[in-house]
Parts: sequence; C-alpha cells; structure tokens
Amino acid sequence: MRILSTVAIAALTMPLLAGAALASPTCTKEPKSAWMSQDAMKAKIAEMGYQKIKTFKVTGSCYEIYGYDKNNKKAEVYFNPVDGSVVKAEIGD
Repeated sequence: MRILSTVAIAALTMPLLAGAALASPTCTKEPKSAWMSQDAMKAKIAEMGYQKIKTFKVTGSCYEIYGYDKNNKKAEVYFNPVDGSVVKAEIGD
C-alpha cells in the first residue's frame, strides 16, 4: 500500500513539475514604464546579430524572440526588457 501511495503522489506531481520547467524566466521586476520600447529592443536585437525574426513578443517580464542567431542557428531568446541583456537562450541547429 505504501508503494502505491508513493506512485500516486509521484504521478500527481509530475505535471506540476513539467509546467514549472516550461515557464518563462523572470527577466526583470521593473515596471513596464522602465522597459525599452519594442522598436529600440528590436534594433538592439539586430545589433546583437539576431536575424530572420519570426516572432517578437512580450512573455511575462521578458521580450522573447524566435529567429536565428548570427551563425544562422535557430534561436529562442528571452531578453531583459530594461537593458536588453540575454536572460535565457536556446540555440539549435
């Protein structure tokens, strides 16, 4: 019975852990009034070498893009909207 309870608890908590892994990072705690404009952020992203941006959006407290890096690899990148720094990047082939 004890093993069954452990398995049941594990089965119930797995979806919660998976959801946490998919959550966007916290990029800033500053109010949106302190954020760079979207146009300024897009210019900074281009200066950093990101290209062919398919998606640019606000996700939580971040600016997020889907596009390609300077080496033409697929990129999903989260930026701090206040200073434009990269918070999280997933670069593929």
